[in-house]
Amino acid sequence: MVDAGLGTFARIGEAGADLSGVETVLLTHLHADHAGEIAGLVKARAVSEHADITFGIYGPPSSDGGQGKARYPSTTEFIDLTFGPRGAFSYLSDFAGHVAFQPHDVARISEPRILARDGPLTISAINGHHGDAPSVIYRIDAGPHSVTFTGDIDAAGHDALTHIAKGTELLVFDAVVLDPPGSPPVLYTLHTAPRDIGRIARAAGAKKLLLSHLNPAIDKAQEAVRASIRDSYKGPVEFARDGLTIAP
Repeated sequence: MVDAGLGTFARIGEAGADLSGVETVLLTHLHADHAGEIAGLVKARAVSEHADITFGIYGPPSSDGGQGKARYPSTTEFIDLTFGPRGAFSYLSDFAGHVAFQPHDVARISEPRILARDGPLTISAINGHHGDAPSVIYRIDAGPHSVTFTGDIDAAGHDALTHIAKGTELLVFDAVVLDPPGSPPVLYTLHTAPRDIGRIARAAGAKKLLLSHLNPAIDKAQEAVRASIRDSYKGPVEFARDGLTIAP
């Protein structure tokens, strides 16, 4: 599972998804809309199984903040603050069977690194860039298939994204802003505009592009967003929606 933002718990229920196979969670960064519902996920699985469970959770390292920047805990600290002995939801560790956590901080790396392998499944990562929030870009390969998840990413992370996404079958790109000047200027320090999304998808050789993390401004301007992307990228472009299934 990649990210656990607000609404995840409800969408899983509506989809009738089986949580028993969710043993690994990849957090792109620790903003609330990407990590705020991790406790709901843990409780849902614990209650449904009534058995001992282990979650492997990967995510970014810490940032000390300073000079007006926010402080971010490491993923290891975040899990301890949430589920540890003095955590906000410490009761969940033994609520319906013992729940163990294996958190991993993805150290700052400039080259893609393999985090885990399980049979034909390989999870790789590289550091992204999302303003002052430490972030991680993930690629998942399974046999001939591959999916790359950008998370929220600004211009400083574009080279890393192009590197790890080379030849990916599906590039899931968070699309939050319109081309300048269509969105508030501060958002361009945090996110990637459609014209740059197209350029990156082309440079990476992505076979298909799925736009995620959408908002009303993007929804109202889908034709313009698609046209801007297609100035550079000629592959299929799709806008994500709840319940969408992407076939290989």
